[in-house]
Amino acid sequence: MKPVPHSDLTRRVIGCAIEVHRHLGPGLVESMYETCLCDELTEAGLSFDRQRRLPAVYKRRTLDGHYQLDVIVEETLVLEIKAVHQVHPIHQAQLMTYLRLSGTPLGLLMNFNTVLMKDGITRVLNPNGPWQSKA
Repeated sequence: MKPVPHSDLTRRVIGCAIEVHRHLGPGLVESMYETCLCDELTEAGLSFDRQRRLPAVYKRRTLDGHYQLDVIVEETLVLEIKAVHQVHPIHQAQLMTYLRLSGTPLGLLMNFNTVLMKDGITRVLNPNGPWQSKA
């Protein structure tokens, strides 16, 4: 398997998340962490889009409705922000679906409701990315 793409970008974004968590701590709502994280991303000089709506496409047909990415950084990294007691497999599956549907190569599932932020971060690769081995 090839190396994980965008490791410098993920390192910078994780640093921003740790800074937010250092100042706020756990226990707030997701929207507060998202707002503060976007402020840190701006300070870090990273481009991002918040609450990006993408059309619902089913069998090549665009339908009424949409799905929404919490944050997409530099058009290559999707951030799925949580503030939950426990991350469940469905949260990671949700992020994987967003990556697949958007064609984005990489995502971070970030749960701010942890004692240490590093314990609340999961890196997720797009299962259809070109870096996956074709066995």
